[in-house]
Amino acid sequence: MNAAQAMNLGRLLTHTARLFPDRPALIQEGGRTCTWGEMEERVAAMTTALRRLGLRKGDRILVHSRNNLQMFESCWIAFRLGCVWVPTNFRLTPPEVAYLGASSGAIAMIAEDVFAGHVDAVRESAPSLKHVIAIGAARAGEHAYEDLVREYRGQPDGHETVGWDDPLWFFYTSGTTGRPKAGVLTHGQMSFVVANHLADLIPGTTERDCSIAVAPLSHGAGIHALLNVARGAPTVLPASEKLDAEAFWQAVEKHRVTNLFTVPTIVKILVEHPAVDRYDHSSLRYLIYAGAPMYRADQKLALQKLGKVLVQYFGLGEVTGNITVLPPDMHSADDADPNANIGSCGRPRTGMEVAILDAELQALPPGKVGEICCRGPAVFSGYHADPEATGKALRGGWFHTGDLGRMDERGLLYITGRESDMYISGGSNVYPREVEELLLTHPAVAEVAVLGVPDPKWGEIGVAVVVRRGDAQVDREALLAHLQGRCARYRWPHHLFFWDALPKSGYGKVAKKDIRQLLFDRGELQA
Repeated sequence: MNAAQAMNLGRLLTHTARLFPDRPALIQEGGRTCTWGEMEERVAAMTTALRRLGLRKGDRILVHSRNNLQMFESCWIAFRLGCVWVPTNFRLTPPEVAYLGASSGAIAMIAEDVFAGHVDAVRESAPSLKHVIAIGAARAGEHAYEDLVREYRGQPDGHETVGWDDPLWFFYTSGTTGRPKAGVLTHGQMSFVVANHLADLIPGTTERDCSIAVAPLSHGAGIHALLNVARGAPTVLPASEKLDAEAFWQAVEKHRVTNLFTVPTIVKILVEHPAVDRYDHSSLRYLIYAGAPMYRADQKLALQKLGKVLVQYFGLGEVTGNITVLPPDMHSADDADPNANIGSCGRPRTGMEVAILDAELQALPPGKVGEICCRGPAVFSGYHADPEATGKALRGGWFHTGDLGRMDERGLLYITGRESDMYISGGSNVYPREVEELLLTHPAVAEVAVLGVPDPKWGEIGVAVVVRRGDAQVDREALLAHLQGRCARYRWPHHLFFWDALPKSGYGKVAKKDIRQLLFDRGELQA
């Protein structure tokens, strides 16, 4: 029997636009509001335009932009075409984006005009690139996004037919070493993810709800936007890409915001700001946080300020966040309350199985620490053009997170550590090897080790221990200047120390656990 085709995820927008053509879809603070009907027309026009330019099912579309209307629309254009959406974090440097363009094999690039240097870098590195669509002013050889919308508006258009395993999104995520890898998210997988998120994270959401995006739409906030589109709830885009707590709480009151996705660092900033007490946020039903653990003191303050609206989930890009959930009724500001579930990241997601496995892939009993693994429809199809990494991540029929944890008798998960060196700063994954390799390109650096240490504001921050080359002289400022333009600022180490040598293991490898201990023993870091 032949398997039925999957729904093209782009139909979520089409369905909503038919139901609520005149309701708001995207509210840009300080700018225009776009209705669902208008957005559907614009997306259809751009889909036709890109088809006329020669884009076909499976082609990759690289997108580099701050949050705006066109960025919000770009995923729906890619989905509708059966193409693969390849969004980038707009804070990345031109060389970093150039690598994503080349490794993805992007055919087209949609880019905001303020990122001309990024476009040029991709042109030089990605021979596959044929078309550049500018958000704003187009340069020679580029197409203007809004010109294409005007030219093709009202022309017939359709959704490409897709299967469950047809790729939809390259979600770039690094492993513990080396360059970023593209986790392949598919139409079938993401249909499950949207339904799962709606069930487990923001149940009961309708067109009368409202969301706000306080993070780049290229990653977690983009996933969250899909849910609100599916239910017809508008999304508010703040006027600035920089977090402004005062403006945020103003917007929550003005638009009666009911849900948002963010990271613990941002939650902390928002609830510690005095504006939280000046504006009405009683509309808020779900404040979803993920990407890093939240300190208990910060969690308690958020609960005291906002009430029982916190929703925590644990997951990775490869499973689109679908591992566990700790809903509002499993949070409490009272340490003595059995519903506080202190330190837990929740129960398995609907339709997903979570297990703690040992090195032989055997399930461990409650209380025992092992690797956190999961399986179910939310698991990605693998890494683009990297069968070795795919095989490692999916060995034994499980997705291996690389995180260590334990489960209690009730099936609640507790994360205890990481197998990798990766750390999470402000909700963003930082992979030390990438930073180490850049620092090692400085002529005065002989050896370097970067590791993450706890920080009350950012969750974790980077520390670099540097061994100078011979008699060469280099200081902190010189090394940070060396990273300028080569590495996104959130990856920079906050502290740099200069040692005569790095401790090594018996095999000659740098022993980071010994470095960590020495940093505290020497008093260079405070416990």
